[in-house]
Amino acid sequence: MQETPSTEKNFETTESVKKKINRKQTVDINILLNKLRSEQKKEKVESYVLLGMISVLVLVTGIIVSL
Repeated sequence: MQETPSTEKNFETTESVKKKINRKQTVDINILLNKLRSEQKKEKVESYVLLGMISVLVLVTGIIVSL
């Protein structure tokens, strides 16, 4: 059975598509860890800002009540 050039070309195309798909499915653990760390830092900053706003609110309320 002889393979025609179009069949060989189709096979090569299929292989290249499989390689591209495999590349997209590969995940670098370091990238994921960096994203996780940056999200945790962001959440930590947000919690500090919220705590600061609550503290200022309590302080201002205390000053107003004492007048």
